[in-house]
Amino acid sequence: MSSKRAMRQAQKQAFAKHRSNVANSRFNLKKKNIINKKNKDRLKD
Repeated sequence: MSSKRAMRQAQKQAFAKHRSNVANSRFNLKKKNIINKKNKDRLKD
């Protein structure tokens, strides 16, 4: 594999990893917010 091709592949992998991290952290934040809202509602009652 030529170094140019290897660099391109590594760049693609790094970007894909970054995108999945962004998506996962976003999902986890939403999940935490939902849990926090539920707990706040319980505390009010």
